[in-house]
Amino acid sequence: MAKNRRDMDQRIRSTTILTVRRDGKVALGGDGQVTLGDAIVKSDAKKVRRLGDGKVLVGFAGSAADAFALLERFESKLEQFKGSTRRAAIELAKEWRTDRALRRLESMLLVADAEVSLMIGGSGDVIEPTDGILAIGSGGSLALAAARALVAHSTLPAKRIVEESLRIAGAINIYANQNIVVDEL
Repeated sequence: MAKNRRDMDQRIRSTTILTVRRDGKVALGGDGQVTLGDAIVKSDAKKVRRLGDGKVLVGFAGSAADAFALLERFESKLEQFKGSTRRAAIELAKEWRTDRALRRLESMLLVADAEVSLMIGGSGDVIEPTDGILAIGSGGSLALAAARALVAHSTLPAKRIVEESLRIAGAINIYANQNIVVDEL
């Protein structure tokens, strides 16, 4: 049965998550907005976490319940593979793609440690950027564009680039805001 327009407009939309590497540091940040249909239902959601004894930054976009299920699985994979972020991401993506229940999860993760930044998606994607910049979520493309411009035309450190890029995305995208949390390794 096809969903009517009103049902489709009642999807939960939320967030912008961005990670930037620069000068030996990596920063990962996100905004705090959660939108249901045409209403903001939360403006201060925390979508950035530290895992793996504080050595791995993780940000999520999409369904919160789905994201928390994925965060738990990713953390378990980190433990299983002795803190190897890349191996944990690959194994999570394989499981996510092949497990019948996991395939229905509607979320994405950005993960970063001292060595690697990765985007993990439900179709088995594990993407590592060539320029050290990744973004997901409803304002992701705006934040990505802003971050690339700031990297190319400023000397700002990674954390400030993430902050400013998320502010720009939050000022333009109606599903994002400027209530920003940024963490750095």
